[in-house]
Amino acid sequence: MPELPEVEVVRRGLERWVSGRTVAHAEVFHPRAIRRHVPGAEEFVSRLRGRTVGAAQRRGKYLWLPLDGSDAVLAHLGMSGQLLVTDPGSPPEKHLRIRLSFTDGGPELRFVDQRTFGHVLVTALADSAGRPVPEPITHIAADPFEEHFDAGVFARRLRARQTEIKRALLDQSLVSGIGNIYADEALWRAGLHGSRPTERLTGPKIAELLDAAREVMSEALAEGGTSFDSLYVNVNGESGYFDRSLAVYGRRDLPCRRCGTPIVRESFMNRSSYSCPRCQPPPRGLRTPGRAGS
Repeated sequence: MPELPEVEVVRRGLERWVSGRTVAHAEVFHPRAIRRHVPGAEEFVSRLRGRTVGAAQRRGKYLWLPLDGSDAVLAHLGMSGQLLVTDPGSPPEKHLRIRLSFTDGGPELRFVDQRTFGHVLVTALADSAGRPVPEPITHIAADPFEEHFDAGVFARRLRARQTEIKRALLDQSLVSGIGNIYADEALWRAGLHGSRPTERLTGPKIAELLDAAREVMSEALAEGGTSFDSLYVNVNGESGYFDRSLAVYGRRDLPCRRCGTPIVRESFMNRSSYSCPRCQPPPRGLRTPGRAGS
């Protein structure tokens, strides 16, 4: 699933190509794409017609386009969703779900989603963590790049969780935008095993981990994000290439870029965790699974 850097790449594309334009018409081609828009397709279309799009916004993995008034178009890309800026004369994509055309006759905005896990809706805005955000995501915590992100509050809440550090990093009610890939990468940079108890982390170590998360996501953003297949693309359909720079994620049995020890893969919440057993020793009493069968 796209994480903060991949979603930010899309936001920047929307900011360039869509913000400031007025919607002429909207079309919905698959009901699952607007399943969270309870009133249905007809109401979705009518609420967009004639509306002017404001500056593209993001919190964590969610994107939205404010509309003139007090509502916005909220999108979550899911596993395979793509927001593409496309010439109006180009043929429809195989998995085209929603299409927006604009009064200036310029490029369209198309929502393409092969697996239909993503969704789009029009919703009201409400205050959350010091900024207006779409009502359905007011429970989502601020991400580490937001102006109102409070590192001190994050540290206190993190220690109070009394859970494993990787589980905490993936908890979007604690901090948003960090997913499986960048959690592993940040933990490696901070020298922490993902099972380290949060209540045992010191303030300086938490600060180091936050810095590592910001650093690796900034580097990924500069390279267009991490694309393991053709489904993760920017608004122009181009893939990112940060996967070439990953230190641990997806690198089982390859040498650690810091010490040369083979990277190990462990099962984690129906997913995978990657770490260096030397740079990121597990807490005492925790046996790291052997690589055989991992």
